[in-house]
Amino acid sequence: MKILITGGTGQLGRDCVKVLENNHRVVSVGSKVLDIGDRQAVTTFIKKEKPNAIVNCAAFTQVDKCETKKDVAWRVNAEGPRNLAAAARKTDSQLIHISTDYVFDGKKPVPEVYTEQDKTGPINYYGITKLAAEKAVAQETDRFAILRTAWMYGIGGPNFLKTMLRLTLPDPNRQIHVVNDQFGAPTWSYRLALQIARLLESDGQGIYHATSEGYCTWYELASEFLNRMEVPHSLGPCTTPEYPTPAERPMNSILENRRLKESGINLMVDWKQDVREFVIRFKDRLIKEARGERL
Repeated sequence: MKILITGGTGQLGRDCVKVLENNHRVVSVGSKVLDIGDRQAVTTFIKKEKPNAIVNCAAFTQVDKCETKKDVAWRVNAEGPRNLAAAARKTDSQLIHISTDYVFDGKKPVPEVYTEQDKTGPINYYGITKLAAEKAVAQETDRFAILRTAWMYGIGGPNFLKTMLRLTLPDPNRQIHVVNDQFGAPTWSYRLALQIARLLESDGQGIYHATSEGYCTWYELASEFLNRMEVPHSLGPCTTPEYPTPAERPMNSILENRRLKESGINLMVDWKQDVREFVIRFKDRLIKEARGERL
């Protein structure tokens, strides 16, 4: 199978390349090669490549900046997927598009979960653009799968875990407050890439949730990670009002992988298991990167 990966230089894109190139012919592009917000460029590129499948990992994911850079966020997050879906329809390509927990308002009481059938209602502009993308994809093509994921981390890009390590490593006694009243399922980008490969093999269609099993708070995640890394730290829990951000965040981002399980293709595991595996694989590299050392 020939697979086009857009956003291929990003955290998830890199892991998708790593996983999919074992059994498929992969064409990976970043925004410098293909601007998915440019409809004509997308049409021309996909017509030339004629991929059997497209995996769209491209997105403007800086949630707070989405509140001020709305034109950029809309172009990449909403128009980009629409362009890809329209081009995919013309070449009869399967499209897998990555979406987010932020399409929900997060107002369900914890530990209630969000399923694929739950009503959406984004509370920030990032979520608005991602929900618009879901609707655009469904309008433009019949051959699509949308994967909503959450709280992603990986070795290939900036993320919450790397930030915690970078802040803690130079001064273990530095008091760092981390939000302890938002709940979600931290998801390893490599595990998600494996799930995407499985979905492609099964030709899954429609909307799926794909996050790690279980849930925690940001504070619990940071503590688990730094303990696994054996890095001394002085973390302290705080509330969302004590750590205000430009964009409002959902308080409950716990997604249930119901459709993956019903289809018998769920590869996601408990979040602690993946954090442990992530540290085993990348501990030394993570330390060097946090210290600014040459890799």
